[in-house]
Formats: sequence, C-alpha cells, structure tokens
Amino acid sequence: MLVEMGMIAGVFVFVLIIGSRILKSELEKEIKNLFLSSENISDKVYSLEQTKDLPDPVQRYFKYSLRENHNYISNARLKHGGKFNPGQKWFPIQGEEYFTIRNPGFVWFGKIPFFSARDMYYDGKGYMKVKLLSVVKIIDARGKELDQGALIRWLGEAPWFPTALLPSEKLKWEPIDNDSAKVIFTDKDLTVDGVFYFNEQGQITDFSAKRYRYKDMEKWSGIYRDYKEIEGMHPDSHD
Repeated sequence: MLVEMGMIAGVFVFVLIIGSRILKSELEKEIKNLFLSSENISDKVYSLEQTKDLPDPVQRYFKYSLRENHNYISNARLKHGGKFNPGQKWFPIQGEEYFTIRNPGFVWFGKIPFFSARDMYYDGKGYMKVKLLSVVKIIDARGKELDQGALIRWLGEAPWFPTALLPSEKLKWEPIDNDSAKVIFTDKDLTVDGVFYFNEQGQITDFSAKRYRYKDMEKWSGIYRDYKEIEGMHPDSHD
C-alpha cells in the first residue's frame, strides 16, 4: 500500500513538473507575441492642452493623475493576490498581468489550487484558457463574445496606466454629468463603451459597462481606490 501511494505521489509530482514547464513555455510565447503586436510610444509626452475640450470630470482626472510633459506609457506589468470565485467557492489566487497600450492588449496569468488560467487580448482577439495541473485542458475559448469582453477588461483596467485614457483616434469621451463620463473605445473592427465615475478630487471611483459573460451581455463593474504616486502618476488599486 505504501509503495502504491509512493508511486502515485511520484507520478503527481512528475505531472506538476512537466505541466509547469509547458505552462512557462506557452506563457513566454504569449507575452512575446503581445509585445510584438504593439508599438513603443514612450517618446510621446502629455500636455494639459490635450484635455481642454474633454468633459469636466475627465479634465479633473488628468489634472490629478498626470503631470505636464509626462511620457506616455507603452507597456506595463503587475502582480496581484486576492480571492477568485469560479462558481460557488472562493479560492486564494496569485496572478500577474502584462499590458500593451498603443495597440491595446494584455496577457493575464493566474493560479488557484490545482488550476492555472490565462486570459488574453491582442491583435483584436480575446482568448481564455484554463488547465488542471497546468496540463489537462478544461477551457480553450475564443470568439466575438470573448473579444468584446476582453477589450472591456482592458478598458476597465486602463486607470493603472493613465495615458491610455487620453483622447486619440481610438478613444473618445462624451459628457454625462459632473461626476461621470462615457468612454468609447475602438480597436480593429470592435467598438466598446462604458461609464467612468469620478470624485471631486479627480480620482476615478467606479467603472460600469455591458460585457459578455458566456453568451449573454451582463453588467460588469470595477471599484478604484488607494491611489498612490508612482513615477509622477497617480494610478489606483483596482477591485
């Protein structure tokens, strides 16, 4: 009995090692493809003049979050912890995410006990992959609904790199009231929109949008808090 249990444990460890190596290789390739799909825009600089025609709460946001002549952000990387609920139970999760700005995209990787997951968007396409022990494929999803949902996610996470929300040929702002504004974002043939909410200080406090979950459009929202100054900017902590 002990021998059998030892053999099972050995096989389990072997599977974990192989799965970890495969996952690392796939993730490195996806991150490389992400960065190859975008451009370096860090030579561009922000000017307050760019925001003079924007809705009042959006102007407050850029006065708060950016300094004059701040360079544009080309890409970003973050790590996070937290809780994740895939259905009926919460699990601890550790994740990391890579972003590109000029051509919007991200690769997110997360691990919960026994499972690994990746959520991606680049070159106008969204992808989601979930594996058991990083080996057995559970989900390998793509399609127009996932494209829309992934681009909404990128837009909702853009306050982490504030220059991404400056007006451009891709991004437009429309007024709503003194505390909110509509943002419209286009990438490739896909256009999405949502509403950002602002406080008097100029901080973004909430985001709300319609996002595909499976085959249905549902309300998706985020809360922004704990702003800190990083390299002359005020990005937030996002839930």
